[in-house]
Amino acid sequence: MEQLLETFYAQAPWLQSLIGLVVLVAAAVIVNYVLKQVVLKVGAPYLDRQTKTPDKAAAWLVTAAPLLIVSRGIAFVPNLPPDVYDLVRNVAQALIVVSIAMAIVKALTYANELYERLPRSKNRPIKGFVQVVKIAVLFGAAIILVAVLIDESPLLLLSGLGAVTAVLLLVFKDTILSLVASVQLTTQDMLRVGDWITMPSMGADGDVVDISLHTVKVQNFDKTITTIPTHRLVSDAYQNWRGMAESGGRRIKRSVPIDQNSIRFLSSDEVSALERFVLLRPYIDSKRTELDEWNKEQALLSESPVNARRMTNIGMLRAYATAYMANHPKVKEAGFTLMARQLDPTPQGLPLELYCFTDTTQWPIYEAIQSDIFDHILAILPEFDLRLFQEPSGLDWQRALGGDRNSLSDEKPKG
Repeated sequence: MEQLLETFYAQAPWLQSLIGLVVLVAAAVIVNYVLKQVVLKVGAPYLDRQTKTPDKAAAWLVTAAPLLIVSRGIAFVPNLPPDVYDLVRNVAQALIVVSIAMAIVKALTYANELYERLPRSKNRPIKGFVQVVKIAVLFGAAIILVAVLIDESPLLLLSGLGAVTAVLLLVFKDTILSLVASVQLTTQDMLRVGDWITMPSMGADGDVVDISLHTVKVQNFDKTITTIPTHRLVSDAYQNWRGMAESGGRRIKRSVPIDQNSIRFLSSDEVSALERFVLLRPYIDSKRTELDEWNKEQALLSESPVNARRMTNIGMLRAYATAYMANHPKVKEAGFTLMARQLDPTPQGLPLELYCFTDTTQWPIYEAIQSDIFDHILAILPEFDLRLFQEPSGLDWQRALGGDRNSLSDEKPKG
């Protein structure tokens, strides 16, 4: 019986090849199982538990071991046709290249994750550079992969790339532009994750949440995401509010339109009456002394009041607004500009602009402080006999025609 089997085995080369292939595949499967199910699980506790990236990198790397067994062991399988041998070996070697390349890519991802845990990563992100290295690794792997499959030297393929350089430049145009832009953004500290930027041309107004090689993601205040090509942040204009956040103060710059018909000089009695405002007393004393000295030197007051310098209600309001902002508990004064100024008169009134900085950059608190200041200024206008300018409305016409001043709608006709 044994002699019969030996005779059959000797006369059936395909059986020898089949047995050899089965043994080779079994060896590759056993090695793959031992490495992934035993070695990796034993070493798992020693890997970084904050991310799964090291596990993935190790899994790709150990995949090369069974593929290496196949590529080397196929030579020991008897009676295989040369074409089959070359095909199996080349495919196995190509898959080894893929597994090693993917392991390197995952390792680069893990390196970037480790770097992002450092405080300085917010100022100097390296994600764009890591992506460039990944592209280089994958490009090199693709060259080696093709060379292995066609059983030629990689140098032969590289020597032929000179003829398609223009095509490659066209294909990778955005990548090249983004790479240059990433270098500029990083080295010149133009943009960081967490910066609030405004870019009207791209519809972006919010915080930067991600900076990569090709794109920068901005989370707008309505929680939508705007994706901006990285190179556009170098070629186009945008506003970065980081300086405002770092200063600790946010600017208030808003004007109140004053009806120019209500602006006038103040009499001595009216000036004295305004001394009841504690914030105005230093201004009134200083201004009164200044005007008295000037008028006395010019000796014009005795001729006619029109020749003298006098205080005005708009000037008094401007002084009051400045003092009010300076004494506001939420307004920063030291090292920050604070003033109330007049802008050019317009058909919509005389703008009185208030300019100061709050002691916080938080949006809701900032708006509350700004509203509080202007609530007070708008309500205090009648004390200076000034009116706020407002375009005529239906109520204004009703009052002008003698209607009810307290009614907001016309009375229906009777009968």
